[in-house]
Order: sequence, then C-alpha cells, then structure tokens
Amino acid sequence: MFLERMVQSVRPGKWAALEEIDKQYNAVESRLGFPPKRRYQLFFGGHHVNTLVVEREWESMAAMEMTWMKALADPEERALGTKLDEIVESTQMEIYYILP
Repeated sequence: MFLERMVQSVRPGKWAALEEIDKQYNAVESRLGFPPKRRYQLFFGGHHVNTLVVEREWESMAAMEMTWMKALADPEERALGTKLDEIVESTQMEIYYILP
C-alpha cells in the first residue's frame, strides 16, 4: 500500500473557493477511479495556517499511475486544475510506502 500526500499552500481568503472547487473535484475523481481522500487544514505546526494536506491510500503504484494518467488526459480534470491555480499558491506531492 502507498500513501499519496499532497501539501498545498492556499492563497489567503480562498478557503471558500477551495471548498467549491473541491466538490467538483470529488465528482471527477470518483468518475476516474481515485480512492477516497482525507483533507486537513493546519491547526498548529511548522507550516503557515493556510496549509492544506490531502491524503489518499493506493493499493499499488501501478493503480496510482494509471489513475493519474487518466486524470491528466481528462479535459474536465485539466479545466479544474486551471481554476485551482487561482486558489493554491504551491503544491508538493509526496508518496509514502505504508509499512506493515
């Protein structure tokens, strides 16, 4: 199993817009076969308060790769990515192997 962890810096004042676009992402990601995600807003720690963490678990790297390839080719997913650029300043992706 693998954990995909995305750490994003949300632009100040854009949390409501993020919630609206995330509803659209949920529909597209479900259609494309993404596993469910968990979202966290930083409460306390080493990042600034506008930090969002999105995590999801994958059965295999192959499943993750195939799903992301479908997403990158999907016009609706790409259009959402363009809108997200107005909301998110930066994104860092991390992949973790989940230890047994």
